[in-house]
Amino acid sequence: MKPKAQTCKQDHTKAILKRDRMNEETSQFSAVQKEILRIVQDNLPDSPTPFADIASSLEVSEGFVIDFLLELKDKGYIRRFGATLRHQEAGYDCNVMVAWEIPPDEDIDSIAEIMVKRSEISHCYKRKSNPDWPFNLYTMIHAQSEQDCEKIVKEIQSITGLQNYELLFSDRELKKTSMRYF
Repeated sequence: MKPKAQTCKQDHTKAILKRDRMNEETSQFSAVQKEILRIVQDNLPDSPTPFADIASSLEVSEGFVIDFLLELKDKGYIRRFGATLRHQEAGYDCNVMVAWEIPPDEDIDSIAEIMVKRSEISHCYKRKSNPDWPFNLYTMIHAQSEQDCEKIVKEIQSITGLQNYELLFSDRELKKTSMRYF
């Protein structure tokens, strides 16, 4: 088994190489390909044939649009297409970021796997801690009330045995957008 530091360094190196390869390839996108990406970064056309609509607006074939997007997905540049739920409008008015301290003798990846299986958790990030802030795993939990959020945290705590965490409830959403690349 590889030491964790070596594995993390190798993963980081792979990510840099993949990013560099992507930067090289994306700099060679045609104007039409960049426009396809601009469109799909926003809301897809609200129709039964969104890719045909995109193709029509750009005067290319639907197959061209789909093939281009599938190629990017196959290369790992596009992870997935999915709907975005406006959680407040759906009755999930409360969310909390939980900063968890995972002790060095615990397997942070195994604990993260437990957390990401929860449907109430939309984000899970591993970060470096420091002496003034010992937390190294962060989850974003969505629920209908603070009490529901706290109940979910207690359930996770019971399953994982984690003792040290901080609840960072959102006061107000100031910005929520997807990253725009083109």
